[in-house]
Amino acid sequence: MAVVGTGRLRLIVEGPEPLVIERDGTDPEKPAEDDGGRHPRASVRALPDSAALRAVGQQHYEAVVAGWVFRISVESAGRAQLRERAARAAVEVGRQVGVTVRAQIPGRVVRVWVGPGEAVESGQRLLAVEAMKMENEVRAPRAGVVGRLPVAIGQTVELGDDLVTLE
Repeated sequence: MAVVGTGRLRLIVEGPEPLVIERDGTDPEKPAEDDGGRHPRASVRALPDSAALRAVGQQHYEAVVAGWVFRISVESAGRAQLRERAARAAVEVGRQVGVTVRAQIPGRVVRVWVGPGEAVESGQRLLAVEAMKMENEVRAPRAGVVGRLPVAIGQTVELGDDLVTLE
């Protein structure tokens, strides 16, 4: 196991509210010592990981304790903290950078629900494009303020044309 060592590990037991534990590195596959039957024995097996998870240093296990199955993610605590900082920074940069929503299909704009300067929420309807006798709603990918709206009702759009810019 690559993440086992003398450093700190972060273990995440997946569930509705994940349980996060940080501890000194030990071998998670080492069987528990016999406690005279006071506690149920646990069996642990490594799950096959994708190349992407191995590249970021995460490993996944499945533990069965008294018939209950737990999925556990293990990675270096330092790497986990670095990954979390990078994710927070990416979200912050995303808030500061405008997003341009482009046409996913060619068609004709038949409805516009927003205007420039209007605040929108993530998932809110922006406009509708008719293609092949079907009306396709275009929704906001994130919250923001409508900056540019270079299309109007009745205008024909091609694949990749700018529809709305959110700031």
